[in-house]
Amino acid sequence: MIDSGITAWMLVSTTLVLLMVPGLALFYGGLVRTKNVLGTMMHSFIAMAVVGVLWAVCGYALAFGPNVLGGFVGWNPDFLFLKGIDDVVMSAGVPEYVFAMFQGKFAIITPALIAGAVAERISFKGWIAFITLWVLLVYAPLCHWVWAGDGYFFNMGAKGAIDFAGGTVVHISSGISGLVLALFVGPRLGHPKLSTSPNNLTLVLLGAGLLWVGWFGFNAGSAVASNMDTARALTVTQVAAATGALVWVLIEAIMHGKPTSLGLASGILAGLVAITPAAGVVGVKGAIALGAIAAIGCYLVISLKGKLGYDDTLDAFGVHGAGGIIGAIGLTFFIRDAWWTSAQEASAGWGLVDQLLVQVKAVGATVVFATVMTLIIGFIVQKTIGLRLCEKSERAGMDHDLHGERGYGLNNLN
Repeated sequence: MIDSGITAWMLVSTTLVLLMVPGLALFYGGLVRTKNVLGTMMHSFIAMAVVGVLWAVCGYALAFGPNVLGGFVGWNPDFLFLKGIDDVVMSAGVPEYVFAMFQGKFAIITPALIAGAVAERISFKGWIAFITLWVLLVYAPLCHWVWAGDGYFFNMGAKGAIDFAGGTVVHISSGISGLVLALFVGPRLGHPKLSTSPNNLTLVLLGAGLLWVGWFGFNAGSAVASNMDTARALTVTQVAAATGALVWVLIEAIMHGKPTSLGLASGILAGLVAITPAAGVVGVKGAIALGAIAAIGCYLVISLKGKLGYDDTLDAFGVHGAGGIIGAIGLTFFIRDAWWTSAQEASAGWGLVDQLLVQVKAVGATVVFATVMTLIIGFIVQKTIGLRLCEKSERAGMDHDLHGERGYGLNNLN
């Protein structure tokens, strides 16, 4: 039977996760130069369209179907066009339609995150081709490994690799893929001497706020329940985000004497990213620790970017890749006692070192897989329809050259 309470919460969570996509568009759009604000935001919005269709047609079948190809991916032809889940109610009391749509929002935002690493220099048609292939060949297999009942990571160790809401599936995969793609297509013209002041920090803060709100659905919704696990996940999400923001502001105040709005927004995201895989297993103390460690770690990674010379334009790797790795591995040291008890019951003598090795293996496999597949997909797209903007288009800006529009109509006051 349908549980109306759980179903209502999952409907709300699905809506909140979708809200994160325009939040991300605002966040990224405010960070780029004025001539690229619309083009950058379009990278997020087109993901809603492309992946929204792709997930319903075959993405859900690949991610949550039974093992095929030795478990590399799932497949269930009955899930094509979601036709096989009509009138199906899951054991949690939720219609499978709702679960499929909830998971579909994760599939939308994950490739959109990659856009931050290659902002201001990717063609629109190349981007569409890239995210189409990436969702099918990278996201769907990783999703299957982590969250499908017969997935590799799901069955690793005593109770599987811990990834409550997408540390590996969403953040590490997108962060690593963003870094690889940024190196593959090369830096923006004029980098690193190029002036890249954000065009609108007001949009950045608004986007960060929407992401924070949406993250409650992202994490607490991943419990697929309306109970103590849901309440705990929501609580630690709030605490980690607040801690990340506070620590980042303190770092800037100490290092530069002036805390910035961009630093505050970055700290919010660092805390949210780190708590994502851990939201089901840590308490408030663990959330504070992970939020603080993520803020420090991500700050250091971003600080090294200039010295190493790579052009991760909007710090997709610096926040999502680094924060995801910190959260996925670091959570092991803050797991609640109740989880350890159940793990030891499942496998006698199971301890911290055992789970730490499982987490490291899952993170390592995700890094290697995302790296190799992103290079292959990038090469295919570049050699066929093209991925990098031509010099003329990059200098003119994506808004006018690709879309025939301008983000701010300052020359037309009528």
